[in-house]
Amino acid sequence: MNTGKIIFSQLMDFLPLHEFRKCVKRYKGNHSIKTFSCLDQYLCMAFAQLTYRESLRDIEVCLRSMQKKLYHTGIRGNISRSTLADANENRDWHIYADFAQVLIHEAQDLYAKEPFGLELKETAYALDASTIDLCLSLFPWARFRKTKAAIKLHTLLNLRGNIPSFIKITDGKVGDVNILDELIPEPGSFYIMDRGYLDFERLYLLKQALAFFVIRAKQNMKFKRLYSHFVDKLTGLKSDQTIVLTGINTADKYPEKLRRVRYFDIDNKINLTFLTNNFELPAIKIAQLYKCRWQIELFFKWIKQHLRIKSFFGTSENAVKTQIWIAISIYVLVAIVKKRLKLDVSLYTFLQFLSVTLFEKTLIYQAFSKNNDINQYPYVQNELNFEQYLVGH
Repeated sequence: MNTGKIIFSQLMDFLPLHEFRKCVKRYKGNHSIKTFSCLDQYLCMAFAQLTYRESLRDIEVCLRSMQKKLYHTGIRGNISRSTLADANENRDWHIYADFAQVLIHEAQDLYAKEPFGLELKETAYALDASTIDLCLSLFPWARFRKTKAAIKLHTLLNLRGNIPSFIKITDGKVGDVNILDELIPEPGSFYIMDRGYLDFERLYLLKQALAFFVIRAKQNMKFKRLYSHFVDKLTGLKSDQTIVLTGINTADKYPEKLRRVRYFDIDNKINLTFLTNNFELPAIKIAQLYKCRWQIELFFKWIKQHLRIKSFFGTSENAVKTQIWIAISIYVLVAIVKKRLKLDVSLYTFLQFLSVTLFEKTLIYQAFSKNNDINQYPYVQNELNFEQYLVGH
């Protein structure tokens, strides 16, 4: 790598541009475009994500101040807020959704053997959704309630590396459980869900696809206990049972046996009841698997705090989805670079480093070498506070 390259260029060198061009061609993104290509748009939006820009004017002013360095970043078109606004409005958001999927597949391969706090050979996924509130007068297409607009970010998170495997953006009215219809179950994998996804007909389809699920049970569930298994109550376990459903609407939807594990969470002082179709793992591992589901809660909190997906540069559905998909792709790109360069830092530290050094001519891997003191950067105290938050939760 050329030591004269600025950090932004080094980062963008990891983009599979041949795949990006395929995505652009698939949706005719550069059709009749003479200046400011889809790549220019992507790079400008990537810059906005990495440096936490607040508005189109903010992006324009900052990039124009670096005019002499823009050519080396790969940006060829003239930068103006109207041009970027038009691109976000009119370029098909599927271009960036498809490209994000390319990066996601690459990241999943890199993190396939990454530990996630639990010894488990199989892949484990956490499924959840997060609502992003919007102003109804500005985003009428995303009507959620009578006086409120919102969109939902439905995410299936691979717990090895915290890489999103599946993402769907819908309006706020779409029920979380409906997303189960769009998943392609991976045989042998675990799907960890909260009770909002409790639909026995859909869960039975997961079982028939040879996938496993771990999900919270509802208190009013009707069932018959067939067997009780020994548990070590010193671990917090209260019971491990084999059951069948007896409810009028549930017995036919899930006609086979289920496993019911009860656990007392001493940290939060609450009793939890889990259902699973896996009868092989120890009961304590079922409880520990569900505990790992909180990684997706931290993922949503993290991206809302550190990526631009709560305030938007455009108000159309296309502009909003473009911005979210580019934000996700940048998150995954940073994870890929971190892994390929074998950087022993958190994603948060790496992103904060990038936010203040994008136009410096320093080799990324040298900046994190033992001979360099990363604590010289002014954001380190915030980083430590954030790491302490993660440990405490």
